[in-house]
Amino acid sequence: MSESVYKIIELVGSSPNSWEEAAKNAVQEAGKSLKNLRIAEIGKLDMKMEEGKIAAYRARVKVSFKYEGK
Repeated sequence: MSESVYKIIELVGSSPNSWEEAAKNAVQEAGKSLKNLRIAEIGKLDMKMEEGKIAAYRARVKVSFKYEGK
């Protein structure tokens, strides 16, 4: 078995509908430019408020992918 190294980055996804959709948006967007995504971990959930109402759900997501050097 070969040794592997993984890099972890943190993203914030948002959605007007739900935290689940916010996390999904973050991962899908990351997948457009990063290869070999492995794991996504929800770190924090919050909401953006405007005039006392929920304007957006936000999910802070840590995504890992295989590190392939420079």
